[in-house]
Amino acid sequence: MTLFKYLSSKYFYKHLAYAIGGVTGLIIFIFLILKVYTHHGQALSVPDFKGLTIEEVHKKAKKSKMRIEVSDSVFNNNLPKGTVIEQNPIVGFKVKKNRRVFVTVNALNPEKVKMPNIVGVSHRQAEAVLKNAGLEIGRLIHIPDIAINNVLNQKFNGEEIKEGFMIPKGSKIDLVLGMGLSNQKTQIPDLDHYSLERAKTRILRSALNLGAVIYGESILTGEDSTEAKVWRQYPSFKENKLIRLGSTIDIWLTVDSTILYPEMQVELIDTLINNE
Repeated sequence: MTLFKYLSSKYFYKHLAYAIGGVTGLIIFIFLILKVYTHHGQALSVPDFKGLTIEEVHKKAKKSKMRIEVSDSVFNNNLPKGTVIEQNPIVGFKVKKNRRVFVTVNALNPEKVKMPNIVGVSHRQAEAVLKNAGLEIGRLIHIPDIAINNVLNQKFNGEEIKEGFMIPKGSKIDLVLGMGLSNQKTQIPDLDHYSLERAKTRILRSALNLGAVIYGESILTGEDSTEAKVWRQYPSFKENKLIRLGSTIDIWLTVDSTILYPEMQVELIDTLINNE
């Protein structure tokens, strides 16, 4: 039989149909298997693991048919120790069964760092060195000395601390600074509408100390604390008003716009009155 006669015979078309049917069936079978294996169309919502201990997280993940992996550990003194503070994927994200959820846990104990030597450097240099080491400036103690605004001693918890000593990361280091041989004073900074962190930095750079921090009744959550602004300070700001180096400044914080922007409330009342 010639090739042309074979290709035009019923025998060839019958086997061609069998081949096409077999391949089509195999493809359908593979797709069905993949659908079952990957749980196609089935999605689970990632639950909220924040604030839970690792033991609680694993129990909740098991019920939700997910797996947990601790990806990082940090230390935040403002949050409960040993609990989850971040997660990926986020809450409510749709995932497949047995999906791995990565969590960041707030460590029980802070990481420790070496105390650098900042004796002999300026106040500004000391601030930069401490920040790079993961530490913060605590109180500024000014004493009569010819080395104006230079660090004469470094203290931790009221005691002198030597270079290389291991202390918790984020600790506050008190600086003993020279104030010259006279009773020097500095300008009181204007902290109006400053955030707490920005106010701290401005006060320290003025060679002063942060005193009391009074939160208003409008501050109810951690987010409120972050967004709060200074609306009052003592001593109050006035051009050319001086205060002794190392003195404290008390601040009042709020998120209440009627307190932060009283002039806007007056304008609003005037507008309402005029429109009546």
